[in-house]
Order: sequence, then C-alpha cells, then structure tokens
Amino acid sequence: MSIRFYNTMTREREAFEPINPGEVRLYTCGPTVYDFAHIGNFRAYMFEDLMKRYLVYRGYRVTHVMNLTDVDDKTIRACAATDQSLKEYTRPFIDSFYEDKKTLNIIPADVYPAATDHVQEMIAMIVILIEKEHAYQADDGSVYYRIDSFPDYGKLARIDREGMRSGVRVDTDEYEKDNVADFALWKAWTEADGEVFWESPWGKGRPGWHIECSAMAIKYLGETFDIHCGGVDNIFPHHDDEIAQSEAVTGKPFVKYWLHCAHLRVEGKKMSKSAGNFHTLRNLLDEGYSGREVRFELLSAQYRKALNFTRDGLKERRVALGRLDAFRSRLDKIAGEDAGDLPAWAATSEADFQQEMDDDLNTQGALAHLFEMVSAGNRACEGASLSPGEARAVLDLLDRLDTVLGFLQAEAVEIDPELQDLLDQRQHFRAEKNWAEADRVRDEFSARGWVVKDTSVGPELKKLNQS
Repeated sequence: MSIRFYNTMTREREAFEPINPGEVRLYTCGPTVYDFAHIGNFRAYMFEDLMKRYLVYRGYRVTHVMNLTDVDDKTIRACAATDQSLKEYTRPFIDSFYEDKKTLNIIPADVYPAATDHVQEMIAMIVILIEKEHAYQADDGSVYYRIDSFPDYGKLARIDREGMRSGVRVDTDEYEKDNVADFALWKAWTEADGEVFWESPWGKGRPGWHIECSAMAIKYLGETFDIHCGGVDNIFPHHDDEIAQSEAVTGKPFVKYWLHCAHLRVEGKKMSKSAGNFHTLRNLLDEGYSGREVRFELLSAQYRKALNFTRDGLKERRVALGRLDAFRSRLDKIAGEDAGDLPAWAATSEADFQQEMDDDLNTQGALAHLFEMVSAGNRACEGASLSPGEARAVLDLLDRLDTVLGFLQAEAVEIDPELQDLLDQRQHFRAEKNWAEADRVRDEFSARGWVVKDTSVGPELKKLNQS
C-alpha cells in the first residue's frame, strides 16, 4: 500500500508519488522570529517532522528546507522598540527556536534560509513579475501583485473570484480572506522602518512576506517540488500568494502536494495571552513537563484534526511513557544479543502501525496499535513465552518505530560526578545492609529533586517530575 496524503489543493486523499522516484523535496514555513515560538507553532513543526520521519522510514530520501522569517511587519515593529539592529534583535529568538526543536527531538532541516540573506533573489523575482505585467509600481515606490493577471488566483483557498478587488491594494503582510486585493511584493521605506531597508530598482525598501518563501523555495528546491506544509492559517493569503507569484514567474506548477495541519486549542480555548493559556515550550518545561511528554501530546491527534492541548493530557502521556519504559525494561532483562524472529503479535502490530501511518499519518490509530503491542508483549513476558532472540527483535522494532515517533526512548539523564558519588555511596550502604544510611542518601537525592528507583538490574536515577 502506498502512502496517501490529503492534498489541500484537490481536497482529496491522494496516493503519494514524488516527482523524482525515491526523492522528496519538502518546504515548510518556519518561524517569524519576533518572539519565542509557542506550542501552536510547534504543533505544525511537529506534524512536519513526523511526516519527514515517516517518509524516511518508508525509504524516501528527503531534502527539507524551512525558512526563517526575520523581516516582516512583526519583526520590524518589535525591533523598532529597541536600540538593536534587526539581526541583533532576531538572533536570540532564532537560537531559542533551534534549542526548542532539539528539546522536542525534531530532526533539523537541511537548510534554514533566512529572508534577510535572500533579498536579491526576491528582487529578481519581482523584476520578472513586472516585466510579465503581473506586478506594478505604485506612486510611493512600493510594488504590488496584480491579482487579476493570474486567472487561478485563490485556487488553494477556493476564493470566490467575484469578490476580488484588483486595483485596490493591501500592504500588510497578514490580512483576512475578505481583503482579496493586490498585495505588496516590495514595500517602500518609511520612517517607521528605521534602519531596516535594502536598495532596489524601486528605491530603498524591503520585501513583502509572501515573496520571501517563493524566492527561497525555488532557490533550494527548484521551480516545482513535491510537498509544501504549514498550518491552516497559512492557506490564505500566504500560500495562495506564493502560488500566484511563483507560477507567474516560472509558468510551471509550484507544488504537487499541499498539506496543512489544524489549529491547536489549549484547555478547550483558542490560545491567547489574554485568556491566560498562551504557552511556550519554556513555560511548560518550567512547570516540570519534559520535551518528550510535550512531543507525545502534540502528536496524539491526527494532524488535520484540532488538538486540545491540556495539562491533564500531558499527565496522561507521562503515565503512558512510563508504561513504555517499563515494557522496554522487561524486554532488556530477557533479550539476548542477537535478534530472532518477531513474535506474531509484534509483526501484526508493525503492519497495522504502518497501515495507519500510510493513511494520511493517522497517529491516533498507529499509537493504538503500538500500545496493543505493549499489552501483548507484557502478557508474553508474564507467561515466560518470549525467547531472548524474540525479545531483542521486539526491542529492535521499538527502535524502528521510534525513528518515526521520536518519543519511545527515555530522554538521557546526565548525572554530574557529585550525584554519581552519592549513588555509589548508597549502593555501598545497601551492600552492607546499612539501611539507615542508604535511606539518608535517598532523602538527600529527594531534596535535590531526584528520585532513586531500585530495580533488579541496579538503581535508576530520575528527575522527580519524570514518570
């Protein structure tokens, strides 16, 4: 069975067939770096990571480009309130984005092009659009895309062409669906832009948001590529504007498959600072949750379904991860060095997992089969019916599935030398049956925020907020 994706352009599930067999070229809209990325942003980045991981699992070679929007209305407004240059202002948010991705075990893209490093490519595209009469210069020096020059304008969002107002201009980067008008490709400099500008054939100014992604996607992936992703809020105007610009320049289809994830809600409400439910990853880590738990929660619903992100959900993921870890521990005690054949229950679960993931990345179904396998495996362990070779084969299977999910293995805990010395002391006291001193050391661990769990294969040290 082939992978099937829901293509926003056709509104249908389609069998995935890349342009070049075995190769996938993927573009994903990255962060606008005027602030720290929030968990709504990471819902999209997580779905894209899952898709890329699954394509690799199924044998494809993926080239992934994710842009960094470091110049647009938001970054300029935010930067203007400081004494920093645009690069100085956005750098900490770019760095934190990379750190957060690492915490969430998101595989890095192959290229992270920043908009400010590709202005000349954007200018070159705008020149072509003017030459082909798809764009025009306004009296103030700004350049606008003439939407009535592109008969298919709005085809991704299925905009009613009767509502289009060519000749009327919208110069903000982000606008509503009912503002269907000529949009800015190049924005002439104003005093509010401060020191943020580039020289161009139309005077100093800076690019509009939409032309940025078109220029960078074409530069790194070619005039037509396989998959473009984002949140549903990107469909219009951003992705429709990308299509209009790119196809008007090249005369070729821009993207074969468009994939969009649904909105994330927090505690049943739209996430907003005024509602008190606005979360960055850092907020959640400060509350004691782990990147592994957040990743699991963000992948718990199929990407096209709205996800209600809750603390109760995070606690449920913690319990489920504890169950997975306990199962792994049982297998480790049985497993030999060499893998044998997979038990039938595990082989069935692997096939069912793949079938669900082939169906437009149905993580809910895939996870259900994963935990069915854990239940079957625990019964096999309890019944002593699992051979060392089979146990090793199941562990290998979990590792293969983790290349897709990215949260099946416990996060590595780094223990500093002082903690290791304490652990060694406790083991020494236990060996001498000096339980009072062993308990004293255990209490010292607790005071430092750690818990010691004694197992048949030795002590395990975990943070108190971990399962």
